[in-house]
Amino acid sequence: MTTPLLHSLDIRLLRYFAVVAEENNMSRAALRLFMSQPPLSRHIRQLEERLGVTLFVRHTKGLTLTNEGLRVLEIVRPLLEQQDKTYAALNQLAPDGVQSLRLGLTTAFEQGVFAALETQLNTRVDTLRLVRQGSPDLIRQVRRGKLDAAVVALPLETAGLTITPLDWREPLIAALPAIWSEAGSDTLSLKALNHRPLFWFSRERNPAFFDATRARFQRVGYAPACLEEPLEHDVLLARIAHGDGLSLFPASFAAIQRQGVVFRPLSEGELSIQAGLAMLPENAARLQWLKSMMLSAGIAH
Repeated sequence: MTTPLLHSLDIRLLRYFAVVAEENNMSRAALRLFMSQPPLSRHIRQLEERLGVTLFVRHTKGLTLTNEGLRVLEIVRPLLEQQDKTYAALNQLAPDGVQSLRLGLTTAFEQGVFAALETQLNTRVDTLRLVRQGSPDLIRQVRRGKLDAAVVALPLETAGLTITPLDWREPLIAALPAIWSEAGSDTLSLKALNHRPLFWFSRERNPAFFDATRARFQRVGYAPACLEEPLEHDVLLARIAHGDGLSLFPASFAAIQRQGVVFRPLSEGELSIQAGLAMLPENAARLQWLKSMMLSAGIAH
């Protein structure tokens, strides 16, 4: 019988594991999956923790599957083959001969969220250009015609564009210093963190999201002293690890393991961001197939 923990196992972790097992090398596997090596290593460690087994023996020449790893690979291969068949069938909804696509991917979500989509696009689009930036920057590029479409985080100011909300939604979670007493709690309340400084962005960076979150903060009685949020996630996490303040991240960032930083869910479940597909109205008919591909990649339902 499967445990409740495994019922929620992300199939992407199994896909990552299978590719690493085929390559026996983390760097080559990362190239195949169109991602960097550190997050891939974190995902493999996460899978090992979820399964409670060691999947690989790590050595200077690469990786070797353990006996448990061989057994897991034998179990998951039929599932992944069926997934490939399902994706192939769904991708038939896309027109043949898609020559090029310029697509923006928001950095509001941890980039592993888009790994399956990138794999599908690379098998379907002859020339693919991916741009990873914050949602407001991506919207500006869509408006100027520099991008065909962009996956952005909502709420966002999108006047003049066609927006298709996607059924990918993530709650905001707290990233706080491990040295704080609150780090020992399983779940946190924002109101209980009022005395702690919050790294937050200025309104001009994203007015719609700023106003939406401020209204939600007010509803739950959250009014902390705010510090200017660094633009780079690495710098922000370093400041948090140092004990300077906390911040709020979409839940997918919990996959990041940063010494000195812990991620905790919030009791205020209404705080969340949702993915949306943005494009110029004149591109909507031409790019109808793109949402179908996002469906097969697990970003839309």
